[in-house]
Amino acid sequence: MRTKAAVLYEMGRNAPYSETRPLVIDDIELEAPGSREVLVEVAAAGLCHSDLSVIDGSRPRVMPMVLGHEASGIVREVGADINDLAVGDHVVFSFVPVCSGCEYCLAGRAALCEKGAKANVAGTLLSGERRFIDQNGDRFNHHLGVSGFSQFTVASRESLVKIDNTLSLQTAALFGCAVLTGVGAVLNTAVVKAGSSVAVFGLGGVGLSSIMGAKYAKAFPIIAVDRVKEKLDLALKMGATHTIDASATDAVEAVREITSGGADHVFESVGNEQVLIQAYNATRRGGMTVTIGLPHPERMFSIPAFSITAEERTIKGSYMGSCIPSRDIPKYIELYQNGELPVDALGTHSITLDQINEGFDRLAQGKAVRQIVTF
Repeated sequence: MRTKAAVLYEMGRNAPYSETRPLVIDDIELEAPGSREVLVEVAAAGLCHSDLSVIDGSRPRVMPMVLGHEASGIVREVGADINDLAVGDHVVFSFVPVCSGCEYCLAGRAALCEKGAKANVAGTLLSGERRFIDQNGDRFNHHLGVSGFSQFTVASRESLVKIDNTLSLQTAALFGCAVLTGVGAVLNTAVVKAGSSVAVFGLGGVGLSSIMGAKYAKAFPIIAVDRVKEKLDLALKMGATHTIDASATDAVEAVREITSGGADHVFESVGNEQVLIQAYNATRRGGMTVTIGLPHPERMFSIPAFSITAEERTIKGSYMGSCIPSRDIPKYIELYQNGELPVDALGTHSITLDQINEGFDRLAQGKAVRQIVTF
């Protein structure tokens, strides 16, 4: 079948993307699903900084690639050896296909699935196959097993989580990355307890989801740090008790003043090693610094080694919110439906696939939280 998709042929084109057009909207061929694979009609897909990191080359991937990793859709065809999904089911994509059989999956650490990570790096589905084909018969790579910037996509069964069909699919897409990663970092990685103090550096979709998670966990105070006033205002609506404009004040000192020495849990969701150092310096003795953002793989950061031991500090990485998608996506959807996670506030713009390059300009300039491509 044919599908309209946003294809990245080369990384590293300079902004403004509205002029350089790194994402090309092409009409390409999509093969039918094989064994343990599913054809999904994509309903909505979010623009995330992880996509932007591939576009600008700071997170290298194999090219060419059908981009997009945060999405929802409707099952249109089911391949062989699948008996728990049917045509018409609504699904959210997991950007790590979870094999359920490797060492990490068996230990409950699905985000680190070995087979899933290998497939994602290779640009394939979990089976090793690629289902997008160009006019010359060459294969396009899949982005994190999802490739959500396409009207239709084929995904491994292990990349899909069945959801409540009554949930808006535009809202559902946000659970595939922003909510899963941000809320999960608070509840799974840091295991924030009621009354613990929390600070979040960076208020994109993931950072704001961390604010939501902290409120649900009954943390206090909840401090939001960013340079964009609109994002700081939004953080207050989503549960922050204090905001800090990092462009106007020393954010580390401001967090220390509010918390009398530093927060118990500080989350860095920018993907910048200098901000990670700030987050560490804003963490109290005995506290935990959690890094959620993905910096360039060549970047390094330096902290006083003595402080880790003498102050019993913890630095933890959080990938995909340390989540098990099949468990946590339905759980977080239920919390949203019960009014405990204000997820709708994350969606700041609705765009078409043809407007996607302009959307990434908006994201790079910090003028949007989550822009949703609808088909």
